Amino acid sequence: MDAFYASVEQRDFPEYRGKPIVVGGSPDGRGVVATASYEARKFGIKSAMSSRQAIQLCPYAIFVRPRFEAYKEVSLRIREIFSRYTALIEPLSMDEAYLDVTEDKLNIGSALEIAKQIKQAIRDELNLTASAGVSSSKFVAKIASDMNKPDGLTFIGPSKIATFMESLPVEKFFGVGKVTAKKMKSMQLHTGADLKKLSEQDMARHFGKAGKFYYSIVRGIDKREVQPYRQTKSLAVEDTFQHDLITIEEMHTELGRLTEKVSVRLDKHQLKGRTITLKLKYSDFSLITRSLSLNNLVSDYETILNTVKKLLENVSLDDKSVRLLGISISNFNEITIEPKSGDPYQLQLFE
Repeated sequence: MDAFYASVEQRDFPEYRGKPIVVGGSPDGRGVVATASYEARKFGIKSAMSSRQAIQLCPYAIFVRPRFEAYKEVSLRIREIFSRYTALIEPLSMDEAYLDVTEDKLNIGSALEIAKQIKQAIRDELNLTASAGVSSSKFVAKIASDMNKPDGLTFIGPSKIATFMESLPVEKFFGVGKVTAKKMKSMQLHTGADLKKLSEQDMARHFGKAGKFYYSIVRGIDKREVQPYRQTKSLAVEDTFQHDLITIEEMHTELGRLTEKVSVRLDKHQLKGRTITLKLKYSDFSLITRSLSLNNLVSDYETILNTVKKLLENVSLDDKSVRLLGISISNFNEITIEPKSGDPYQLQLFE
């Protein structure tokens, strides 16, 4: 979907149409951006950006509180449209999915035509736009779906995959983040064609297990099947700070920011978890984690923040400064159990 949350808001509230709106965060600079309308994106506002930075880029941006129930309802209707064409649907989030249409229910016989019909159905029935990528593998289809937004439709046939992958900038490779892209460029690896010059052993030596994946994918080899029942096991966010944190107050501030990101992503993926883990890396690069299993499934900001603060109390700082903090949520589908001592928390400590 195109700027999903923001598009739903602009559809439902005419006063937002044509204006730079930011879903998530707040005009006082607290919190992070969940998504932004295309009018706001023209100013450089992006998902996961701090509200403070968004305001600096566009002082008159309109901040809107997320309505996740509304987005979930629209998501279910989109899923119903998908299901008219195929039973093989692998959701990635509320607004994105892989579809395998090898055997399409309506016997249309063309993946490109199916994509056109799905886009038109979403427009006609929901008054929203979607972008589609059509190809013979998940990796290429995913990249293609992002190429001509909004309202895009990009087809990359088998005969064009090799040329397409060679011309692709490394930062556009799905799974290549800022750190990996920077490392690649420092090695004079700027495009898929550059990556293709490395042997599989070289790729693995420089980039670990992911290097083998990049070796295959740059050659258009992606045998992953669409998995309708893929299960998410954990969701995490973390940040390495430009300046080490020294005081508890600084850590609480950063944990609040990370918790906002976690809760937004949990809602986006329609997940709730029982186990909350705090990750902490000291300035000497030693790493510890602290985990807490709750009695109930949670996804809300307040519970997660209170829990990570409780976990931080179990960390001995010993005058050390902190260079990284992270929060992860897991045990999404675990059966709720009764606490043994009346305490809703069960604490596990890991070094």
